[in-house]
Amino acid sequence: MARKRKGRDISGWLVVDKPAGITSTSVVNKVRWALEAKKAGHAGTLDPEATGVLAVALGEATKTVPYITDALKAYRFTVRLGQATNTDDTEGEVIATSDARPSDDEIIAALPQFLGDIMQVPPKFSAVKIDGQRAYKLARDGEDVELAARPLWVEELLLVDRPDADHVTLEMTCGKGGYVRSIARDLGTSLGCHGHVRELRRVWSGPFDVENGLTLDRIEEIARTPELDTFIQPLEIGLADLPELKCTPEGAAKLRNGNPGMVLAATVEYGDEAWASLDGEAVAVGTYKAGELHPSRVFVRPE
Repeated sequence: MARKRKGRDISGWLVVDKPAGITSTSVVNKVRWALEAKKAGHAGTLDPEATGVLAVALGEATKTVPYITDALKAYRFTVRLGQATNTDDTEGEVIATSDARPSDDEIIAALPQFLGDIMQVPPKFSAVKIDGQRAYKLARDGEDVELAARPLWVEELLLVDRPDADHVTLEMTCGKGGYVRSIARDLGTSLGCHGHVRELRRVWSGPFDVENGLTLDRIEEIARTPELDTFIQPLEIGLADLPELKCTPEGAAKLRNGNPGMVLAATVEYGDEAWASLDGEAVAVGTYKAGELHPSRVFVRPE
């Protein structure tokens, strides 16, 4: 018989303003401890040295993680020009240098090639799997890592600051699976000067904004108190990009049992993915078909 996991049956989202020098998994573990939560996960890894929005899902909200992972995200990052590193950030070794320093106009002219649907090669030191092993592990072991290019949607890429000749600060809005380090590397290559990420901050992710995030220091300060609970956002926020369909108590009962349930639909078409609610509370996510929602994920609320 499986051991029952200890902790509170708590569901929702806690937005953390992640500091540098800690892994995303460590942040999740800290949040789980602070809230005494049974279950927690995050929506989109940040590199250890990156800062900013890390949305931590609690309990049933973990079932909405894929929708946040797929949502647009925005990053503000500083590129160090004139140097390439083997990790494409400051953690690695410098492997090439250049005395060339492009002008602001040259940088701006180079940005459009990274907009829209592009193909991007992830950094060699990344979590991408090659034959079942993480690329970063193979790279650390000295193996020659060759990664295939992957599609990425980049909605916006802007130059927002030029602190000095060696640095440029950019803001990017992109879809799922983007590597800012690759943008910095490829921009430096395009400009003929090399480049790597010096600082990286995620300013928003889907519906979550860094301005509403708690620092880890603040979380530790109010850990295991009712005050921390006041910062938990409803799990329904994770479904913001899906249409909401109202259902009756009878329809909700069927959905909770994993069966199709009747919903009121006005803005969806046959085959659309949507979520059903009863009195504003999420019941299930599924596919709309002829007046019913066919559930793929059902939310179980504590009694």
